[in-house]
Amino acid sequence: MQWIIRFSGFVSATLVMIVLAPSLQSFHPAEAIRSHIHIDGQLRFPAAIPHRSSYRRASTFRNAAGCEPVRNSGDVCDPSLVHVALTLDLDYLRGSIAAVHSILQHSSCPESVFFHFLVSDTSLKTLVGSTFPKLKFRVHYFDPEIVRRLISTSVRQALEQPLNYARNYLAEILEPCVRRVIYLDSDLVVVDDVAKLWNTSLEQKTIGAPEYCHANFTKYFTAGFWSNPVYSSVFSDRNPCYFNTGVMVIDLVKWREFGYTKRIEKWMEVQKLDRIYDLGSLPPFLLVFAGHVAPIDHGWNQHGLGGDNVVGSCRDLHPGPVSLLHWSGSGKPWLRLDSKQPCPLDVLWAPYDLHRSWSSSWST
Repeated sequence: MQWIIRFSGFVSATLVMIVLAPSLQSFHPAEAIRSHIHIDGQLRFPAAIPHRSSYRRASTFRNAAGCEPVRNSGDVCDPSLVHVALTLDLDYLRGSIAAVHSILQHSSCPESVFFHFLVSDTSLKTLVGSTFPKLKFRVHYFDPEIVRRLISTSVRQALEQPLNYARNYLAEILEPCVRRVIYLDSDLVVVDDVAKLWNTSLEQKTIGAPEYCHANFTKYFTAGFWSNPVYSSVFSDRNPCYFNTGVMVIDLVKWREFGYTKRIEKWMEVQKLDRIYDLGSLPPFLLVFAGHVAPIDHGWNQHGLGGDNVVGSCRDLHPGPVSLLHWSGSGKPWLRLDSKQPCPLDVLWAPYDLHRSWSSSWST
């Protein structure tokens, strides 16, 4: 109930904002990845990162009464843990920190949440540890060269970054004892208990996500794809629906068993030879999984708040419950807030922002 009270307050603040704001390599990646991933290692060329003092230290979040005791504190293989994976890079660091903060704040058992950060610069580990001193987490280095040769141009340059494709390799990156993981993008906040998402039934499917069957599925692929019967026949025996890959629950056991990383890579190889889509890392997931996704309530991905991939226009919430707010699209809330040109709903992201450049009055 506490988050509902906060949310009501944020909505009131939103109305104020509406008034005040303006109109407002030679190896095969799947086979070679184990030898190219270094967990908690050191990079050969560490990039300059924000000083740890750039972020305020978060409060310490403790488990509520009734939480299952964490059996082996800090042990990634503890079966009582909820595993959450996010990418962590300089461009989206502020968003990732806010996402973690939101998860901890709304979790009934925050000490039972284990975070996996996929990075191309492990020096970010120090900043995370200083911002969340009691956080259970591990940093996993993802070598950009593993996927670089497979990446094609996209409608937005940010979608071409190798780290966007790290989610394809979670089954290889995470420890074999991790059987399930929640993957989340870095431009969202969770306003409900993440354990609810964790406990979602996947109905024998490999992944679960909110589906949007009313969306025009054909637009995610080129005319050349649909006119080629070899390509388009991949959907002939299923009823595909669009889903956003920024929020997924993944059964890693099934993923490993059926080799889905290689299946995704094969479609990326097709794309390099014969352009069949224009939009980053999403279409290969649709090609492999659309029509075979366990449906999750739409409240767990109120996406599109960042506008489309070209214009970061303001968007409203979709009808229905809200468990997760997702600024997918080109408009990011921290950039719009800093520029003094926020969209009305950006005020709902601001309380989770721990960056010192933003007014401490927004901290929760």
